[in-house]
Amino acid sequence: MSMFTDIPVDVGVIYEGERIRKKDLYVELGGPNVEYKFELVKVREIGQVEDGKIQIIGPDLKDLQEGGSYPFGIFIEVAGKELEESLEGVIERRIHEYSNYIEGFMHLNQRYDIWCRLSKKSFQKGFNSFIYLGKVLERLYKSELPIIEAIQITFITDPEKVKEMHKIALETYNARDAKARGLKDEEVDCFYGCLLCQSFAPTHVCIITPQRYSNCGSISWFDGRAASRVDPKGSIYRIEKGECLDPIAGEYSGVNETVQKKSLGAIKRVQLYTAFGNPHTSCGCFEAAAFYIPEVDGLGIIDRGFKGVAVNGLPFSTIADSTAGGRQVDGFHGLSIEYMRSPKFLQKDGGWNRIVWLPSSLKERVKDFIPKDLVDKIATDQDVKNVEELKAFLEKKGHPVVQRWKAVAAPPVIEVKRKEEVKELPKEVSEAVLQIPSVTGGFEFVLEGVKIHAKKLIIKRRVQSSEEKGS
Repeated sequence: MSMFTDIPVDVGVIYEGERIRKKDLYVELGGPNVEYKFELVKVREIGQVEDGKIQIIGPDLKDLQEGGSYPFGIFIEVAGKELEESLEGVIERRIHEYSNYIEGFMHLNQRYDIWCRLSKKSFQKGFNSFIYLGKVLERLYKSELPIIEAIQITFITDPEKVKEMHKIALETYNARDAKARGLKDEEVDCFYGCLLCQSFAPTHVCIITPQRYSNCGSISWFDGRAASRVDPKGSIYRIEKGECLDPIAGEYSGVNETVQKKSLGAIKRVQLYTAFGNPHTSCGCFEAAAFYIPEVDGLGIIDRGFKGVAVNGLPFSTIADSTAGGRQVDGFHGLSIEYMRSPKFLQKDGGWNRIVWLPSSLKERVKDFIPKDLVDKIATDQDVKNVEELKAFLEKKGHPVVQRWKAVAAPPVIEVKRKEEVKELPKEVSEAVLQIPSVTGGFEFVLEGVKIHAKKLIIKRRVQSSEEKGS
């Protein structure tokens, strides 16, 4: 791009999705090895922003030790006659997109989870100051979002200042999220889609509804609406809901059509409120991940900030790899923390009645949104260390999943003696496994395309509910 002739490395969309591996990095900013990191955008009044100002609080890139990981904050202040506070989250999320246009610079995740890396090659080319990063961001924001009339950018690497601003950032995120609660999916005529992460996950299409935040946790339905109005041809766009095909699973014809088109046919169906069957795809920026624990027929949740291993012995990175990349994987599901506060939270799977484990720190964050009678029945890393201990804990506490075990242990038997009776059976039964005893003579009929000759037919497999089928 001609506007970047003074930048020592190339800048362009061709670098989106570039991964900087550990052996190639010069420095790491934020990331899993650092406790405090953030990115924050605030809308100011005209006159409160010094346009073009780029400042650094703490050591600059050239002053950081090669191979190190550092606390990091990006604070952007913008002003413009048409700007309003509701656009802060939308502008903030563009940091991810614009930073990744830079050759040898990688930006992952969002909000308090940002993870940036600069490559050795780009550092050696002269990209040795945050001033260059600031110039790229400033010019891209001005060219792609002309409603921004003034912008100033502050990069923070001083540990104490990052910690201080991190607290302010968290308060801001929480206030935004609280404002977005209350509106129901059934009350709107459209949802919004986001393609910002397709550079890393080409088949991923994020569906944003009033009751299902973006996986990264940074874009609400209101943010999506604002973004699509400000930049109609941008990465966040309107989706017509179409016909509601399944209100419990959260499947809509309009969503399916959009996802199939935007994923180039790779994904054909999406059910928004389940981790099974046709779950929402995951990119790599999700805040937490649900994972199925077959030994107890329940779901665990692990978040990006948890440093230990889940109750099944796996760390967040391994569980995340099982669902990232725009795939639909049964029993693995990337999600935002805010979605855990939604009434639609995995409702097809049983919602909180199906959650059996999560880190204690995460439980504390969402505690007010867990049904009161379940709070003490859900185990944490402080309660159990493995699946055997988890099972004993759930039995002792009387968790709802225990009733599911009992149902499996004693399935009902349906006896069918006449062809007419088979026709009267519910569809679920016809899909069950049929066990046919030895017969001599009798009648012949066709069930689910299979010709069966029997005098007596016993269906011993229990009839599953639609909720149970998902698992």
